[in-house]
Amino acid sequence: MDGAEHIIMDADGMRRTFVRLAHEIDERDPGAELALVGIRRGGEYVARRMQKCLSEVTGREVPCGGVDIGMQRDDLVSAYFLPEYTRNKLDFSVDGKTVILCDDVLHTGRTVRAAIEAVFRLGRPRAVRLLELVDRGGRELPVRADFVGKNVPTARSEYVKVYFTERNGEDKVVVGREKD
Repeated sequence: MDGAEHIIMDADGMRRTFVRLAHEIDERDPGAELALVGIRRGGEYVARRMQKCLSEVTGREVPCGGVDIGMQRDDLVSAYFLPEYTRNKLDFSVDGKTVILCDDVLHTGRTVRAAIEAVFRLGRPRAVRLLELVDRGGRELPVRADFVGKNVPTARSEYVKVYFTERNGEDKVVVGREKD
C-alpha cells in the first residue's frame, strides 16, 4: 500500500459538496453580508467555487479574494528562511462583513491561525467563519471548521491532496500514504 492513492471524492462528489456547503452557509447566516477569502493557493479555488454556488443558491453576488499567509506562518519564518513578502490586498473591504475563510485541507490549524491574522490586517470583520473542503484531523492548535465538506481522519504518515480542474485538469480528492 506504500505510495498508493485512494480517491475519496470525485468530481461529482466535489460538486455536490460545494452545493451543500453553500446551503449550510445560507442557513447559518441568512441575509448576512458575506465575503469569501481563500487561503492561497488551494483555498482560493475553494472560495471561487463557493462564490459560484452561493450565487446560485442565494441569488446574491458575494465578493471573493485570496490572502497569502507566508509572512504569518510561525513554522516557516526563521533566522534562516524568510518567505517572500506579498502584500495582501482585496478588491473589497472585510469591515463589518462575515468573512468565510476558505481552504482545501485542514490539518494542524497553523495555516488557519496565520490566515486569521492576515484577514485582521485587512480590516475588522463582524465574524470569521472557517470552511474546509476536507478536515483530516491532527490538530496542534484549537481550531475547528464551521463548515466541512468531508471529515477524513488520517495518520501522520498519510497525506490528502485536492485536485482542481483549474490547476490540475481534474477534480478529485485523494488520500495516500508516504513511501517508507
